Formats: sequence, C-alpha cells, structure tokens
Amino acid sequence: MNNSIKKITIVGGGSAGWLTAGILASEFKTQGDLAVEITLIESPDVPTVGVGEGTWPSMRQTLKKIGVSEADFLMECDATFKQASKFDNWINGTNDSYFHPFTLPSGFFETNIAEFWQQHSKQVSFADATTVQSHLCKNGLAPKQISTPEYAFACNYGYHLDAGKFSTFLQKHCCEKLGVKHILDHVVKINSHENGDIASVSSKLHGDIDGDLFIDCTGFKSLLLGEHYGVEFISQKHVLFNDTALAVHVPYPHENSPIASHTISTAQTSGWIWDIGLPSRRGVGHVYSSAHISDDEAEQQLRSYISPSLGKNQKLADIRKISINPGFRSKFWHKNCVAIGMSSGFIEPLEASALALIELSAKMVADQLPANRQVMDITAKRFNEKFSYRWQRIIEFLKLHYVLSSRQETYWQDNRCENSIPEHLNELIALWKYQTPYGYDTHHTEELFPAASFQYILYGMGFKTDLALRQKREDKKEIANKFFNDNIAHTHKLMNAMSSNRELLNKIKQYGLSKV
Repeated sequence: MNNSIKKITIVGGGSAGWLTAGILASEFKTQGDLAVEITLIESPDVPTVGVGEGTWPSMRQTLKKIGVSEADFLMECDATFKQASKFDNWINGTNDSYFHPFTLPSGFFETNIAEFWQQHSKQVSFADATTVQSHLCKNGLAPKQISTPEYAFACNYGYHLDAGKFSTFLQKHCCEKLGVKHILDHVVKINSHENGDIASVSSKLHGDIDGDLFIDCTGFKSLLLGEHYGVEFISQKHVLFNDTALAVHVPYPHENSPIASHTISTAQTSGWIWDIGLPSRRGVGHVYSSAHISDDEAEQQLRSYISPSLGKNQKLADIRKISINPGFRSKFWHKNCVAIGMSSGFIEPLEASALALIELSAKMVADQLPANRQVMDITAKRFNEKFSYRWQRIIEFLKLHYVLSSRQETYWQDNRCENSIPEHLNELIALWKYQTPYGYDTHHTEELFPAASFQYILYGMGFKTDLALRQKREDKKEIANKFFNDNIAHTHKLMNAMSSNRELLNKIKQYGLSKV
C-alpha cells in the first residue's frame, strides 16, 4: 500500500487526545485542498484520570504554537505557575528539603558551575547558589510580572492545572479554531486491512470511521496498540515500586490563601505525597508501593498530611484510589497505529513527565508525519527508537531520587538494592563520584531531563563528587565566581520586583496579558 496520509483518526480524548489533536492541527491545513483531516473519537462517559496536574515549561511553547491565549488558559483551566519541584524529607526524613528548579544553573552553557560550587556546599545549597528560582519559590513569588507578555518570563516556568478543565478547554479550541472533527461515541470494534493495518473503527452511533493513521489515546486500556495489536507491556515494577495512588482535592483555608509556586513532594514511609496548588484548591495525593504498606495505612498518612490545613468546618472530598501498572510498551508505533499518553505507558507522577511525553510524542508525529504508507514503517522505527530511549531515561532519573536517599524504612532500603537499579544508572553514579554531570551525560536533542536536572537532584540530595585529584585553572574559577555573584544580584532584583502567585493571577484576571 502506498496511500497518502490524509486522514488521522485519534481514538480517545483527555489531555493526550486533545493535545495531540491541537499539535497536529496547528501544523497542517485541516480544510480545503491538500488538507489533513483530523478526527477525534471520544467516549461520552470516560472520566479524565488526572493523576498529575503539573507540566514542564515545554507546555508554554505548545500552547503558543496551537494559538491559545495564555490568559484564557490560566483562567479557564484553574491554572497557575509552576517553577520547580520541592522535595521534603527525601534525604533522611528529618525535615530536610531541596529544590529542582526549571531554570538552568547560572552560566550553564559557558561553564560547568557545579564543579566550583563544591567548595561552598556547606554554606549554600546548589539551587540557591546557582538560580534565582529556589528563592522565588520559598517566598511564594511568581516567575513574571503583569507587564510581561504572554509566554515570556523572568524565570522559566510551566503550569499547575485542572486536567478535566484543560481537556474541555483544548476541545473547544481545537474544534472551533483548528478544524478538528469531534465525535462523541463508543468504539466497539476495530477493523483491519489484509496487511494488518487498521482500516477503521466501528462506533455505536456513527458507524465505521476510517483513517490512514490511527492514534491511540485510550489511556491505561490501550485499546488499539495493547488490546488489538497485543504489543507487549514491559513492567518496570522491579525498578520503581509505586503501584497505587490515593488522590483528593483539598480546599484552601481562606479565599486568598497563598498558592505555592512549585510542586511539593513529601516522602513517606513507603512512597511520597504530592501537593499541587491551583487557584481554587490544592490537588494532593499519596503514591506508594502496595507491597510495602496497606491501603488503610497509606490513607492515614495522607489524612495526617492534610489535616493541619483543614479548618474545623471543612469536609474533605472523597479520596480516589488509582491503580498504577508501572511500565511501557515494547514499541509505540506499530503498522499504522501510534500510542500517545498512558496507552504507551505510565510510571508515576514524580517529576510530572506524563504531559511532557505527550507533547514530545505529538510533536514528533507532526514533524515526521509520513507522506504515505510506504515510508511509514521507517518513521515508526525512528519513533520507537527515540521513545524507547526516553522511557529508559525517565526511569533512570526517577530512580535516582530513591537511590540517593538514606532513609531507613524497608521501602527505601529496597530501592537501594543493587538488583533494582538500572545498569546504566549505576554507571553514571560511579562516574559522578569523580566528575559532575554535564553535556556528555545526555545524548539526544530535546532531552526531557537535561544534565542540569541530574545536578539539582544529586547535589540537593547531598551527593559528593570528589574533584580533589585535579584543579581547574584560576581563570575558570573567576568565570564561575562571576556567575555566582551575578546570581546573587539577580536574586535581590527579582525578589523586590515579583508579586505573589495569587496576586499576579488576580491581576491577569482583571487586566489580561500583553500579546507582544
């Protein structure tokens, strides 16, 4: 078959389906001659899972690309600014904490400043010494001002958002502005060509819906890639143990309560609790290993975490239990079907990689959309190689958080067992004992977690790199010291200039943001 790829059928909505539709529809004409027809079929009664409500800074570029107003997005999706992740009690469980900011360390591309921070490590944390962002987060300050145009910033940022409202917002934009066709219906059957490609999907009310390329956004069900094609699922539970989450919405004590400018991740005996601040509420949840703690005990730890912030007359909403099967598919693009989102895999919400992976997947499909069926297998091979690498990289990065902890509960000791640590991660840790992470530790473009992210985690967790065997030239030290001093000056400047997250959002609600 050598048919041109003119019809793309997305099965499944939610963040995965609508982000994919938006990214594709913003790249290609969807009406008229030489158009690419994009149809999204969505079940009318499948709720959004919404395990994670955090994004990476890449979401700014994605929303801008598809033509969304940032002010409208912030208001309609109950969204706010995310500048970092803060890790509490991960080091040894004694009120310790550190930040993983979105801003790169000062002078990151000019010099590996981590090498020169080592001698100051007892006086100042790595994040505080090399970025403004950790200081802003500690004081609840925003990453931009009301005069800063949409998507521009003083400090790099992503978002916290309501996943359900986000899907609704994207659906409206894609259908009204980008020409995406939306069908609300149940898919009951998958029909194949003689060569094994998907020819069409049968729906209850709209009959058969055909396509040249089918995108599986059906979540954990993985209706097309998993159920229809039987593509193998590769479990990662032996590396990352967390398989259950308890999620709840927590009201603020007061209407104008501060909104955290970062995700708070607080370690527990057998997992960790996420805490995400939205304008109207907090999203809080406990993700844990069912092999190390009972559901009842995990719920008690979650309630203990929440109770100090609940007023006497406030009732807690129902706690939702979500099962997690940590792992990913052996391939993500098979024949004329590509899986995006949880249909391709899911690990856990630590470091909020899920939405970023959706963006990267949809972007590669849009950038590399095969002209015809004849070359599709070549594109599929490249896609599978790229995302197999990315999944392995995510697993290594998340595992690093657990490996470096010195907590003594069984769960944390098991995470440090040699047989649970990927071989490549062990090699990197061995190298990092004598050299700091930098450019040679990453191999691909568009790395989800650059070398700077590994630096923030390593040195936030108290890891020591022994650089005593050789010294850098004095002029290298002078360059590093200039960056340290520049960061101090920049910190003072922004600390005096920035308003709080809530103050900025209130101003945006009233005045909007400049488009230029």
